[in-house]
Amino acid sequence: KKYFPTSVLITGFDIIFFWVARMMMMQYSVVNDRPFDTVYVHALVRDEKGKKMSKSLGNVLDPLEVIDEFGADAMRFTLTSMAAMGRDLKLSTQRIQGYRNFTTKLWNASRFAEMNGVFDVPLADRTPSTATHTVNKWIIGEVAKTRIAVDEALEKFRFNDAAATLYAFTYTYCDWYLEFSKPLMDTDMAAETRATMAWALDQLLIMMHPVMPFITEEIWGLSGKRDEMLVTTNWPTYGEELIDQHATTELNWVRDLIEKTRSIRGLMNVPKKTEAPLLQISLDDAGQAAWKANETIILRDREAGISGLKVVSETPKGAAAIAVEGGTFALPLEGLIDAAAEKARLEKTVGKLSKELGGLTGRLKNPKFLENADAEVIEETETMAAQKTEELARLETALARLAELG
Repeated sequence: KKYFPTSVLITGFDIIFFWVARMMMMQYSVVNDRPFDTVYVHALVRDEKGKKMSKSLGNVLDPLEVIDEFGADAMRFTLTSMAAMGRDLKLSTQRIQGYRNFTTKLWNASRFAEMNGVFDVPLADRTPSTATHTVNKWIIGEVAKTRIAVDEALEKFRFNDAAATLYAFTYTYCDWYLEFSKPLMDTDMAAETRATMAWALDQLLIMMHPVMPFITEEIWGLSGKRDEMLVTTNWPTYGEELIDQHATTELNWVRDLIEKTRSIRGLMNVPKKTEAPLLQISLDDAGQAAWKANETIILRDREAGISGLKVVSETPKGAAAIAVEGGTFALPLEGLIDAAAEKARLEKTVGKLSKELGGLTGRLKNPKFLENADAEVIEETETMAAQKTEELARLETALARLAELG
C-alpha cells in the first residue's frame, strides 16, 4: 500500500527483457497493476574506445580512485553531461579531468565574489527586482532562461541537456558577467551589482546542486548566514517575467562583437598585448546606442584588444571584416602581424587540413567502410569531416585577407 506502484524505474537497456519486461508481466499477473509509470533507460558506461569495461581487459575505471583523484563532483558532472539517450558513455579520465577544471572555475568565481564583498550582502537584499543597470538586468534574464531550460530538460529525463545548460551558464557568469561587472564596482551601481552577483550565484548553486552537491553546498555555506542547507532549499519557480529583452539584445550584441574580434585576432595570430582601433564601416542606431552604453566594457576586454573606435566609409585593404547585428566593423591587420610569416603558417595548416579532410572524405565514399563500420564510427567520421571543412573555409578566408596585404 505504501510503495506500490512506484513512479520511475531507472535501468540499462541491456536488461529490458531480462528485468523490465518480466517485472511488468509479474506485477500484472500478481496484482493486476503496473509496477511503475516511467522507465528511464540509460546508456552503458564503456571505455574511451567504446569497449565494454572488463577486469580481464584492464580498462575498468574504479570510481573510488577517480573520486580520490578528481573529486566526486567532477565524476558526477561527467556522467551527467554524457547521459544522452540512445548512445553509450565513452568514459575517460581526460574527460573527468576537464570537468574537475570546471569545478575549479566555479570555486574561483565564488572567491572573486567573496573578495569583492558580495558575500556580505544580506540575504534579504539579494533580489532581482531592484536591478536597474543593463548588465545586471541581462544576467538576471540569463538566470531565468537557464532555470526554464534546466527544468524542461529534467522533466524529459535529458540530463545531458541540463548539464550542458548549466555548463554554458556557468561560463556566461564567470567569463562574461564578472568581467562586465568590474567597471561597475567603482560607481554608484556597486551595491546593486554586488546584490545581483550574489543572487545570480545563489541561483547557479541551487540549480547545479543535484549534479555537483559537494562544492555547491560548500560555497552556499560560505556565501552568507543561512537558515538552511542548500540541499533543503526550495527549487526556483521564476521564469520569463525576469527577462528584460532590451538588456538581453544589447549585451548579447556586445558579447558577439567581442567574441568575433577575439576570433579574428586568434585566427590571424595577432600578438595578445597588441591593441588596435576597431573600424566602424556601418552601424544602425541600435548598434550605436549599444556601443555608447557599453564602450567601457568593450575597451576593457584584453583579448579583444580594441583601443578605440574609428568611423570609416569602407573596409581598408587587408582589414578583417566583422559582421554583427545591424552593422559591420573591421580590424586593420597591417602593422599588427608579419604578413609573410602568417601566410606561410596558414598555408602549411591549410595543406595539412586538406590532406586530413581528403582522407575522411575518401573513407565516407568507400562502400566497404560504410558497410562494415559501426554507426558510431561513421557518425564520428562525418562529424570530423564537417568540422575540418568549416575550419578549412575559415583559414582560406584568412589567407585571402593576407594576400591583400601583399
